[in-house]
Amino acid sequence: MDKFCGIDLHSNNSVIVVSDEADRVLYQRRLPNDPIQIRAALATHRGDLVGVVIEATFNWYWLVDELMSDGYRVHLANPAAIRQYEGLKYSGDFTDAAHLAQLLRLGLLPEGYIYPADERPIRDLCRKRMQLVQCRTAQILAIENLFSRHTGAQMEGECVKQLDEIQINGFNFPPDVKLAMQANLAVLKTLQEEITIIEKRLLERVRLRRDYALLKSVPGIGPVLATTIMLETGTISRFNNVGNFSSYCRCVDSRRESNNKKKGEGNTKNGNKYLAWAFVEAANFAIRSCPEARRFYERKKRARNRIVAIKALAHKLARACYHMLREQKPFEINRCFG
Repeated sequence: MDKFCGIDLHSNNSVIVVSDEADRVLYQRRLPNDPIQIRAALATHRGDLVGVVIEATFNWYWLVDELMSDGYRVHLANPAAIRQYEGLKYSGDFTDAAHLAQLLRLGLLPEGYIYPADERPIRDLCRKRMQLVQCRTAQILAIENLFSRHTGAQMEGECVKQLDEIQINGFNFPPDVKLAMQANLAVLKTLQEEITIIEKRLLERVRLRRDYALLKSVPGIGPVLATTIMLETGTISRFNNVGNFSSYCRCVDSRRESNNKKKGEGNTKNGNKYLAWAFVEAANFAIRSCPEARRFYERKKRARNRIVAIKALAHKLARACYHMLREQKPFEINRCFG
């Protein structure tokens, strides 16, 4: 008898439901997030289990890896794409887990990609770099605001990065203002040191990869963006076509139409926010260094506006990167921009 398992994963516990071909619940229990207890609970049904579905929450790594190492066929459910019947009078953790098992049985489960375990640390390190860069930007803006508030003048971000204690003392700010600026500067310097260390490590890990070299051949894509795009994309073969990749990069409009009229929008945040950021950044750099990209941007800008033009160029670059990674060929300017 075929059995199906759904696991509703939480921060400190997991709700496990095992059902049969008729969706009859054979086992259900809430267990702490302890690999030993969860493996013991599934051991009784192991021989009949067609698959185990785990909801893709922030902490899925450990459970997926444990069960896959035990030989279970694990499926990672995409919660953003799962919708239960809205007329349900009651829904809880056990019904959610049972619903995951039912979707697997019916072959209707929207699955997420299980990124290879040995590659996750370097991808997460790349994301950590972005987090620290955002924190660094917050410190730069704080110093700019303090300076503007007390002098009425403006200080560029590059000047802020070059500040030192002697310059801050030379502003003759009140002691409390000076202390606040010194605090921001100290945090800024520390963040910059850590970002430099991470960037060095990332370069050591990716510089010899073929995909990294290919991506760097694209106008507007340098070492940081090439690293981000490569690590966030993973295996390009997981995307059936260029449209799926563009959608994953959030380069495609999310809208619903009927009779040529807009009826609403879908979830615009579906996809990978890191890839979305990377291709928009690449588009902004490309218009500065590539005449063909600049002409494409200007044409779209005249037809619509700057934001639409940048997104259109980002979409263009995303499509180019898909074909490059698929075919393992460097960027061709004529093929991209005609």
